[in-house]
Amino acid sequence: MNKELIINELKKINYPGYSRDIISFGIVHEILIKDSTINISLKLGVEKNIIEEIKNNVISMITSKFPSALVNIKLLESQNNNLNIIPNIKSLDKVKNIIAVASGKGGVGKSTTTVNLATVLSEKFKVGILDLDIYGPSLPTALGCQEQPKMGSNNLLVPIEKYGMKLMSFGFLNNESAPTIWRGPMVSRMTQQFFEQVEWGELDVLFLDLPPGTGDIQLTLVQKVALSGALIITTPQDLALLDVKKASDMFSKLKTPIIGVIENMSNLILEGHIKDENNHLFKGTIEINNNIYNIKDGQFLIDLEIFKGEGGIDESNRLDVPLLSKIPINSDLALYTDKGTPYVKEHKNTYIRECYENIAQEIINKFL
Repeated sequence: MNKELIINELKKINYPGYSRDIISFGIVHEILIKDSTINISLKLGVEKNIIEEIKNNVISMITSKFPSALVNIKLLESQNNNLNIIPNIKSLDKVKNIIAVASGKGGVGKSTTTVNLATVLSEKFKVGILDLDIYGPSLPTALGCQEQPKMGSNNLLVPIEKYGMKLMSFGFLNNESAPTIWRGPMVSRMTQQFFEQVEWGELDVLFLDLPPGTGDIQLTLVQKVALSGALIITTPQDLALLDVKKASDMFSKLKTPIIGVIENMSNLILEGHIKDENNHLFKGTIEINNNIYNIKDGQFLIDLEIFKGEGGIDESNRLDVPLLSKIPINSDLALYTDKGTPYVKEHKNTYIRECYENIAQEIINKFL
């Protein structure tokens, strides 16, 4: 009997009438264990019947797991009655898992990662992507979608469907040449509408492609929905890692599980073969920047470090989560994103596709 086991049990208790658990809502303030006595402090500022229901559910859950334990509940008065408890969003009722893809910094390949990862998973599961970057939506370009979504009979927007995925982006609604100058409340309201007024239907996973930073969109997000987890994207450089840490810490403070870290642009892999003037396969070595690379049977594989730093492994160690993949720089990856075709669709047997498959398998193991 330890604190971690008790927290895992309490995560099974949803706030009455909602899909989020009392741990993610921050209701459990403190857990103290002494011998066979468990003292749990709950921070509540709601109606008495809700308080009693949560209290009884906690006692029932813990005693069923630890029959010999004595459970004491202490009720604390919450200074903030708004515990991010907002009614369930009906349009998300059939969405089994919602995963945020975040970086805290722009230009690290977050949208490219989202599109290719979602594409791999869509081969076996029902997948959607919601592009929440209101100021610079990438989804229309990354998947070659320029059409506008239609309104269904229930007054909900019908997502665009392409490559077997359901898609929604502010870029589908806003004229490409129209400037987007919105203040915080307007951004929050638009973000909320993307959840409440889109007919997502049945999905195994809905990926949320977040904008850089830790501002209004991210805060609205965690207030509105119960995230299954978050993927953190970084590049090797220490400068990129500074912003990424802010995003990671935001999710940690808001009790959103971090699934793992993905390092983009981690290296440059060159592979090929060398023949001499008589067309014979060459055997020997290549020296680049004082590094020696072997050539065997004419074939070589050179792994070049372009950016200095260990951003991915450093952040995964700090968060105590796995480093899910180190995705190399590849000109085709950027080219296919600009063309509107997922790289993994056209490159079935490549190292980069294998990187995305490994990340997808981690998600399958955890959630699907």
